[in-house]
Amino acid sequence: MEKKKILILGASGFIGNAIYKELCNYFNTYGTYFTARKSFEKNKQFFSYNLEEDDIFEILEAVKPDYIISALRGNFTAQVIAHQHLVEYVLHNTCKLYFISSANVFDAYSKYPSYEYDKTLSESIYGRLKIKIENMLLRLPKEKMAILRLPMVFGNASPRIREMKNHILNNEPVEVFPNLVINVTHDSKLTQQIHYLISKNKSGVFHLGSNDLVHHEEFIQEILKRVGNFSPLFKRVYTTNEERYLAVLPKENQLPKNYQTSYEEIINDHVIA
Repeated sequence: MEKKKILILGASGFIGNAIYKELCNYFNTYGTYFTARKSFEKNKQFFSYNLEEDDIFEILEAVKPDYIISALRGNFTAQVIAHQHLVEYVLHNTCKLYFISSANVFDAYSKYPSYEYDKTLSESIYGRLKIKIENMLLRLPKEKMAILRLPMVFGNASPRIREMKNHILNNEPVEVFPNLVINVTHDSKLTQQIHYLISKNKSGVFHLGSNDLVHHEEFIQEILKRVGNFSPLFKRVYTTNEERYLAVLPKENQLPKNYQTSYEEIINDHVIA
């Protein structure tokens, strides 16, 4: 049986590359890169793609994917145009689009966590971009798309962890938000979940974060305890005097138990090697 073809847009980024590494042994997996690295240039499965200059149709025609996973980053206007083209392609071809979205589509609602079918509303430019692209996908037939909303993503290679390590090494304070209540995920758990969704050909809206909540400050302090035996400096940022939620919890579309996670599991098993 021929392997399914998967095209990951943004496969040179942290999340896109983690997805590529998870899927490439099981599917015929292709990716795009923007930042030139020898490993990408030599890999025949990778295409150079400049979001602002290149036409995504050329890569789509070359690969003819069964699944497209969009983990694109970059210029917001160019992202919108690229996703308009993706939606048009998916509509007229036998394939499905998985869009990596964000908890920020709910960042205007600070009083409670958000579930899959809650109304989106954002105060941030980033959140509004994600909503705009989500709305494009929601106009597709349901079986042709999945929206994957992520909370904060951690992992050894994650930009967040690298930034914290640099602050500590340079004796600079690490920013924490004491009143912010979040859920979280880790790149290895996230990529397993996406692998499951593709293998089961799932559609719809999925919240791929821990099933429980934690204060941002508490979570960051617990992570940094794993780094080494020293006292990091913290800069506490209070955006409000009340508790503020930025969390995407699964309710309608729960994954099987072995694909679920808790914030403690992410701290204990994964974050810093």
